[in-house]
Amino acid sequence: MGAPFTHPPREDAAETAYLARLGERVRAWRHEKGVTRRALALSSGVSERYLAQLEAGRGNISVLLLRKLALAMQLPVEALARENGEPAPELALLNRFAATLPGEKIAAAHRMLIAQFGSARTRRVALIGLRGAGKSTLGAKLADSLGVPFVELDREVEREAGTELGEVFSIYGQEAFRRFERRALERVLRQHDRAVIAAGGSLATDPESYEILLDHCYCVWLKASPEEHMARVIAQGDMRPFRGRSAALEEIRRLLADRDRLYARADALIDTSDRPVKQSLAELKTLVAK
Repeated sequence: MGAPFTHPPREDAAETAYLARLGERVRAWRHEKGVTRRALALSSGVSERYLAQLEAGRGNISVLLLRKLALAMQLPVEALARENGEPAPELALLNRFAATLPGEKIAAAHRMLIAQFGSARTRRVALIGLRGAGKSTLGAKLADSLGVPFVELDREVEREAGTELGEVFSIYGQEAFRRFERRALERVLRQHDRAVIAAGGSLATDPESYEILLDHCYCVWLKASPEEHMARVIAQGDMRPFRGRSAALEEIRRLLADRDRLYARADALIDTSDRPVKQSLAELKTLVAK
């Protein structure tokens, strides 16, 4: 007798990735809406245990269960089941048109779309720059004066990761940190039509997240001298990520030099060196009022 027939594995890498994306959509929706897994299980009729498996990328959900879940989430089934990156029909039209353009004209078309339809962008202000530039101080005061929420993106990253920022790198690594940061940024943009956002100092080094920020916010680079950065970091009592480094000031100089061209992509610049908070805040208010 020959060897018994065996079926090939049912889940290849593409299927595993698809299930992971499906689970991530459900998890992201719950976080955005503030819905617990238990509440979603009760409203959908899908067990809490099964939802946990689904969100972990291990649940091969049936069509009927997916329909129940979509109804409870008030989403079309296709919104949950779509392939990653599958565009809406209207977006597909834009993609087909963009495919006919040379590279330099695609960039020009993107700028025209932002100028024509990006009015929401000016309702959000994002402050960028290295730690110690005054993002938290000025951001909170600006938000208060505008009557809008103030969001420190680093705190939102902690919510995504479920741990303090100082532990994120050591536990998950830089690549995972970037994913947490991007998800946090996308969630904040979905939740707030108007806000003042203090971005992490290194966000500008992640091309995808930085493009999202530039496209959806009026970005202001808060700049300071290396010495001023150093003095403020010491005053905050938090030397992260410089703890244990004898050449912290040189490290700050290097970071500023490396990121200068990235921060310079912002819409505006305010130098906060040797200036009282009141003066910098007045300049910031003038900028965002234009």
